[in-house]
Amino acid sequence: MSTGESFYITTPIFYVNDVPHIGHAYTEVAADVLARWHRARGDDTWFLTGTDEHGQKILRTATANDTTPQAWADKLVSESWLPLLNAINISNDDFIRTTDERHETSVRIFLQRLFDAGHIYTGEYKGYYCVGCEEYKQLSDLVDGTGPYEGQLVCAIHSKPVELLEEKNYFFRMSDFADRLLALYEEQPDFIQPESARNEVISFVKRGLDDLSISRSSFDWGVKIPWDDSHIVYVWFEALMNYATAVGYGVDDELFARRWPATHIVGKDILRFHAVIWPAMLLALDEKPPARVFGHGWLLVGGEKMSKSKLTGIAPQAITDTFGVDAFRYYFLRAIAFGQDGSFSWEDLSARYQAELANGFGNLASRVIAMVSRYRDGAIPAAGELTAADERVRTVAREVTATADAAIDRLAIHESIAAIWQLVDELNGYITSQEPWALAKDPANSGRLDTVLATAVHGLGTLAVLLAPVIPDAAGTLWAALGGSGAVSEQRIGSADEWSGSGAVTPLERPLFPRIEVTA
Repeated sequence: MSTGESFYITTPIFYVNDVPHIGHAYTEVAADVLARWHRARGDDTWFLTGTDEHGQKILRTATANDTTPQAWADKLVSESWLPLLNAINISNDDFIRTTDERHETSVRIFLQRLFDAGHIYTGEYKGYYCVGCEEYKQLSDLVDGTGPYEGQLVCAIHSKPVELLEEKNYFFRMSDFADRLLALYEEQPDFIQPESARNEVISFVKRGLDDLSISRSSFDWGVKIPWDDSHIVYVWFEALMNYATAVGYGVDDELFARRWPATHIVGKDILRFHAVIWPAMLLALDEKPPARVFGHGWLLVGGEKMSKSKLTGIAPQAITDTFGVDAFRYYFLRAIAFGQDGSFSWEDLSARYQAELANGFGNLASRVIAMVSRYRDGAIPAAGELTAADERVRTVAREVTATADAAIDRLAIHESIAAIWQLVDELNGYITSQEPWALAKDPANSGRLDTVLATAVHGLGTLAVLLAPVIPDAAGTLWAALGGSGAVSEQRIGSADEWSGSGAVTPLERPLFPRIEVTA
């Protein structure tokens, strides 16, 4: 176990019936960068992701495909969701499935404790239900249908008719927790991020909370209510528990105490589930609420949120096959302010790839390593007396390390990367102004050339350490070429500018980010 602080980070568990698109990948990569960064700090880090596999939609789809819901879920996990993690280089420590026995066991314990504490009661429920969302809808969530659905109420998200359901259900007394939730938001101003999300949730809770229907009896694909096996727990209520069940809730108290509470990274469309319902469930059992809930924005394509049903979903492989995995990871976290909506376009991706990765960073690495190989036979020279320009590079390296690290604490990933890129720009300007190719022509300038090359190499090594959480493959390749000691992922990020190595470079076999000709 690390001596650092505990840092437990989660993505939502994605609904297995959907096909992964770059919106899902965006969430995964953001959480992955945070997890890698905290590991590089020396924190006791745990990164959870997974899949949500219960509910009526899975049951209906499995039946339509002439198979069982478990077999259908197994197929989708193995063919779509686990391959996504490999495709974008996700370093998760755990993968929870809601069909795991460990999850179902802990869910039953959680439910029974809520029931025993008097937070659950029986009642009649009548309401509009969207199977696509697996969620009861308010009238404000519905719109009038058009075309084949004219005259019907349809879900604003899926544009398909909702069903009017009337059932005897179990309810969670969520209305009891409005004041405690508002107190939580007040006492921990950064509990919900960004600020716009916090304001939205506070406004919602101040209007008053209804009790929550938490069971279904019209179908049986789910976790059975422990005191009444004629009911299964509502899929969303059960799914939220995964963050606790994955770290031993009710089963392994030591593990749960070590890991909990978690930082949740979610899309803003499921913010209320995580910032209202989930903390209320925990408060009901006198458990700590999550550490933070961050609702990031949507990826927009043609001005609309990405959606499989609206044919605006883009598979991550459509990008990674051309630009590579590191470029995918870099682009979405650099180009979009984390927490705000962002529009994806192939033109912007291509332009940033060429300007920032190929020309800015990749070309810098190739030039410096090539010059050390050419002028010093690969041996990294020792720096002599430092000029103001040399000192400036080292100062910027220290400053951006601190600035980038502080931005991660705020979950401002885009600001962290922007800070690191100041060192890229500083080094490019340094090489241009110091002209090592000109210094190499005159033996009298040998000492000065040594200092310039040493300064440039040292700055590159700092970049390798700082960028390893964002572009792990390229950072690892650069680190090896610089002769860095150990694996780059094992370096302490807080002392990125104090790295050491073998004292020799190895020429890069190929550019870190090869130029790509993109044809229309």
